[in-house]
Amino acid sequence: MRGFVRYAGRLRRILPVDERLWVKFDLLRTLVRRDLEARYKGSVLGNLWPLLNQLSQLLIYTYVFSIVLKVKLTLKSLPENNFTFGLWLFAGLLPWIAFTGGLMQSANSVVAQPNLVKKVVFPLALLPLVPILSTFIESSFGLMALIFFVALSSHTLHTTLALLPLVWLTQLLLTAGFGYLAAGLTVFLRDIPQTLGVILNIWFYVTPLVYPASNIPEQWRSWIFWLNPIAAIAEVYRDLILVGEVKHWGEWGVASIVASVLFFSGFLVYKRLRPAFADVL
Repeated sequence: MRGFVRYAGRLRRILPVDERLWVKFDLLRTLVRRDLEARYKGSVLGNLWPLLNQLSQLLIYTYVFSIVLKVKLTLKSLPENNFTFGLWLFAGLLPWIAFTGGLMQSANSVVAQPNLVKKVVFPLALLPLVPILSTFIESSFGLMALIFFVALSSHTLHTTLALLPLVWLTQLLLTAGFGYLAAGLTVFLRDIPQTLGVILNIWFYVTPLVYPASNIPEQWRSWIFWLNPIAAIAEVYRDLILVGEVKHWGEWGVASIVASVLFFSGFLVYKRLRPAFADVL
């Protein structure tokens, strides 16, 4: 993970960006690296734990939905078996895990750092981004494992994998938008993280992550994709990694617009509330 974060620093030599922004970027990179190092410091398996946690969820959901409930799935270029269902399931769970993990941790990012909040020169806009980026980097290990197993099963690597950075941008904008809102509001209302937990539990089951979208009644299916950005993101992950063809361009476009609007709205709310953080904490 440390190498992943350091690699981002090389962009400074390529992109002509204002020096003040690079200073903030370097600080953000340092905070993310420290956060990743601190999460599993002293543990035997270290940074392997995120991958093991993701794989354990994969095994549980695959067993429940594919073996117990006998949910069937057919994908082009992949054999029709429980392993294929597991790959399909994992492709949808990865963006969800990164989204919910980053959002829940970002909600407490300001109240957990009162010393930094009271420092006049510290850029508080970075605090919610640290857990979001850390969780996203952790999910990348599961993504690499998924791509490996798909290549092993289908004997091919789809060229659509090159589009993954674009869907990552949509995912990060969505997570950061909600993260800014949650982090700012939690300073004044400490029930926000608990409320988020309840909302995300409901959100999980109304999103076609562990069951195919074809199981949703047709009159509701389009609404689920158009109004639920994470559903569109999960389906695009599956398109790019498993199918090799983007079948949800429209839904992806709408999700990107919604994510952008949420990001700027969340940031503006956070910026508006920021002057009162030090007084409350």
